[in-house]
Amino acid sequence: MTANQLLDHLPAAELRRLLAHGLQVEMRSGDLLATQGLSARALLFPLAGFVALATPLETHPLLQVGMVGREGVLGPQLLLGVAASPLTAQVQQGGAAWRVPAAALRRELVRSPGLRRLLARYLVVQLRDTASAAACLHFHPLQARLARWLLMGHDRAGAEGFAITQEALAHLLGVRRVGVTVAAGRLQAAALIRYHRGWITIADRGGLEAVACSCYAQGCASYRLGMKFPPAGPDGAATH
Repeated sequence: MTANQLLDHLPAAELRRLLAHGLQVEMRSGDLLATQGLSARALLFPLAGFVALATPLETHPLLQVGMVGREGVLGPQLLLGVAASPLTAQVQQGGAAWRVPAAALRRELVRSPGLRRLLARYLVVQLRDTASAAACLHFHPLQARLARWLLMGHDRAGAEGFAITQEALAHLLGVRRVGVTVAAGRLQAAALIRYHRGWITIADRGGLEAVACSCYAQGCASYRLGMKFPPAGPDGAATH
């Protein structure tokens, strides 16, 4: 098991060949892993931590339209022979990733149908997520969107809490900091989260899910249906 869900669902022979070309690298909080419009030189499969997918808009800060952790990959457009990154990717929580150079990927795609299938499915899932994020930003109230973001981060953090400032959340959600302060304060008053000096702990996961907008549950369902992974067995591993 590699700790990345896409890698862990590759046929064994394909996984061995792909990892032979790769290298485990560190992801440091704040690092830019991709810039919109610039060429991606590798696939990155996160093993721990998570990355915000964002888009710039003139003089405004980056606006988040997606998130990638150990359930996904950065650079799936390379499957189509497209080097330019459609989005900017910035590490939100540090961790590690498995890096496969683009040149090695091109060689492996020729003889790896499982890899081609996984990347194609993930591209569709990511496209749906981006479209959902656009609608969510326009129609759903801030507190529900904040709850969704916290759940997405919690899913990928591998712990009960993670570091994020209110200023960073405001930029990613496209709102003023005072709005995040009020919304986070309400979640804390309801004992759903604990927030102290840039560290958020999820105190009541079920309660937070009840507050979150429907986009969170829809995103989880879209991933399950889109990736078509087999159900987990009693030990948590995928059944085949």
